Amino acid sequence: MKFIHDELVKKGISEDYFTPYGRDISKIDYKLIDKLEDRDSNLILVSAITPTKSGEGKTTMSISLSDGLKYLNKNVMLTLREPSLGPVFGLKGGACGGGESIVLPSEKINLHFTGDFHAITSAHNLLSALIDNHIYQGNSLKFKKVIWPRAMDMNDRSLRKITYQTREDSFIITAASEIMAIMALSENLEDLGDRINNILIGYNEDNNPIKVCDLKCRNALVILLRDALSPNLVQTKYGCNALIHLGPFANIAHGCNSLIATKLALKLSDYVVTEAGFGADLGLQKFLSIKVPLLKKHPNLVVLVATIKALKEHGSSIDNLERLKEGLSNLYKHYENISKYNIPILVAINKFNDDSPEEILLLESELSKKHIEYSLVTSYVDGPKGATQLASKAIQIIEANKLVFKDILENKNTLFQKLETICYEIYGANKITLTKNARENLKQIEDNNWDKLPVCVAKTPLSFTTDSEIKGAPNNFNIEFSSFSVSLGAKFIVAKTKGIVLMPGLNEHPLALDMSL
Repeated sequence: MKFIHDELVKKGISEDYFTPYGRDISKIDYKLIDKLEDRDSNLILVSAITPTKSGEGKTTMSISLSDGLKYLNKNVMLTLREPSLGPVFGLKGGACGGGESIVLPSEKINLHFTGDFHAITSAHNLLSALIDNHIYQGNSLKFKKVIWPRAMDMNDRSLRKITYQTREDSFIITAASEIMAIMALSENLEDLGDRINNILIGYNEDNNPIKVCDLKCRNALVILLRDALSPNLVQTKYGCNALIHLGPFANIAHGCNSLIATKLALKLSDYVVTEAGFGADLGLQKFLSIKVPLLKKHPNLVVLVATIKALKEHGSSIDNLERLKEGLSNLYKHYENISKYNIPILVAINKFNDDSPEEILLLESELSKKHIEYSLVTSYVDGPKGATQLASKAIQIIEANKLVFKDILENKNTLFQKLETICYEIYGANKITLTKNARENLKQIEDNNWDKLPVCVAKTPLSFTTDSEIKGAPNNFNIEFSSFSVSLGAKFIVAKTKGIVLMPGLNEHPLALDMSL
């Protein structure tokens, strides 16, 4: 491995902008963005079909494509999210890729890294402590209802509801914190402070909103978060520069790495590869409606990832090949959804060694019938050479593209208009219902003129529906919203469906039990 910032220093970036964390990790000062010239870079967004227990490999594919582009002598940079500790010790096990397609040092990245998550956890809980202290010391703001929970970066279902001296409360996982979303959407330190000031933390006795600015603790929170605002530079195993920064979940937030990291990468390279969490119905949709307006740059290409194993999970036949054929309905639905945005698409099949020749032949035949561009990728085993076809096709499609990006939520002004478009056009539903609680939330949002904000739907990532057991590409179903919550700092409304949990639990046999030094 090269010393982490050598390559960028050789390109003329001053060492003053780097804070090394040993040989293999360095923070890049976010202020470098203002010193660099804009360039006509190409942004490639990696998304996937609806997740299954078999896995699809978006991060592995993002790394593979970056290594493949570098192998073809392209100036490329990779931007990813940081892993959350809870899933690392639970079911997921890490988020640094796999096989030959990994970012290093993966152990450090998967654990404490440079402390960004710890800083967000501390800032989040400082705000909680200041709220309760304010109430204890006389409650001059007249808090009647506190809506700000506590946070911890670990899966612990016991903390979903707690009772202590003054009131009931709950914990959420750090990746679900509004501060995480704010950090990932902030332009700079001033923007971060403004967004934090605007965080809604409760309501007073007259049912008027109380924000952080009323508590006057903005500066304390910003002090804790200041260093975490700068992206982290690491490398893939094959030397491709990667910015790994922040990590909001895509089922309860917008699910992509920081705005700052993506902007910086776009100024430092000709090709930027990034990913959006979960399936394209969640991560990609939110990337396009929440992040793109701030980024002022839409993707030049979407890479849609699938595996034969995962596709078969979306079928139900006993016959192996027929099950694969049925499962393709899920891929086709995501492909159709992405096409509505007028973005070119390249399907990447993450090939496993035990995929049979018959399965591969059927898959290639079915995709060819639909005139879908695809590439079989073997980089998990073969490294960059296994992704050169994918990289070459990506370049060709980008260079030939004449499509004009279209935001399907453009001119959808109200919260309900946005929900209708997402639920009907993206998910395939034909009905939306609201619980009594959701209707009350909606009225409060409308009374405060917050309903013009972007919407961030929180639902299961395992189905287009709200039932995780329903696979494939169903249609004519109902989406019921159980609540709406306001993230004024992140500047979006979270629309929650039934069963969404902001503090995960550990599985029956968590990976923590199998770890060794």
